[in-house]
Amino acid sequence: MTTVNQPPRIAVTGSAGNIGYALIFRIASGQMTGGRPVILHLLEIEPMRKVLDAVAMELEDCAFPTLADCVLATDPKPGFRDIDIALLVGSKPRGKGMERKDLLQSNGEIFRTQGRALNENASRDVKVLVVGNPANTNALIASANAPDLDARQFTCMTRLDHNRGVAMLAQRLGCAPADIRKMIIWGNHSSTQFPDPLHCEAGGRPVKADMEWIKETFVPSVQQRGARIIEARGASSAASAASAVIDHIRSWMDGTPPGDWTSAGVAADGSYGVKPGVMFSYPATAANGDWRIVQDLELNDFERSMIAATDKELREERAAIENLLP
Repeated sequence: MTTVNQPPRIAVTGSAGNIGYALIFRIASGQMTGGRPVILHLLEIEPMRKVLDAVAMELEDCAFPTLADCVLATDPKPGFRDIDIALLVGSKPRGKGMERKDLLQSNGEIFRTQGRALNENASRDVKVLVVGNPANTNALIASANAPDLDARQFTCMTRLDHNRGVAMLAQRLGCAPADIRKMIIWGNHSSTQFPDPLHCEAGGRPVKADMEWIKETFVPSVQQRGARIIEARGASSAASAASAVIDHIRSWMDGTPPGDWTSAGVAADGSYGVKPGVMFSYPATAANGDWRIVQDLELNDFERSMIAATDKELREERAAIENLLP
């Protein structure tokens, strides 16, 4: 287990994939840890071992002063040994003719195995971020199969959607993204997610809601942004996803700014009518390495209906992978 004087051990699955490749050099340079040295644990499937070796050579060639060591693995048991942060990026993409339920099952098996390996080998204080899709349900599977770890140690990433919403609202208002506070992504990291700007502030002042623009333009634009990028570049988001991973972990480690929150997929606890049993994205603050769901926001009928729709999808996903839950 890492002590206070040792570099944190950060595991990245799918390290040789598009997101992993965009991510690991930023971690190695100290961007995730505020310049503190790190030990990277890079995990890949066996057919990608040669590519992983090449990535490791590139890391060596960068000569990062903040990269204390690099561990390569194709087995999650040694790959997760004593790690402090697990970034579960690798997952199977949906193949031709594959239905969503097939993707849920095939990826669910991966995250069940990883959950068990984390339970047996990771630090007892490990922080887990699931990026591989379907991220919410994969995080649920991993957490359920790690009974010795607290469910609060598992999250799924909706920070990319959050960042997209911030950028789009800033463009609409003609301000800088840094001026936007209190964006919310509710629910599933899917096309049912609800990007909600109704509680946002710009420059410290409440944003006046243009409901027609929110319903007809903003919500579908954020929901479909990933699909538009795939259509344009022939591949899914990589650099922006990697940047969102950095943002999510920095918020978790360092805390969210006073007077602001971010969006994070955490275990539902009944807040806003979402019953336990799924990983759900909420407005959340972080302090002392723990997430807290922002409470008591007033919601209108439109918000409640959108939250109910994405919750419904998550319940359906859970039902499809019930066999993977202990």
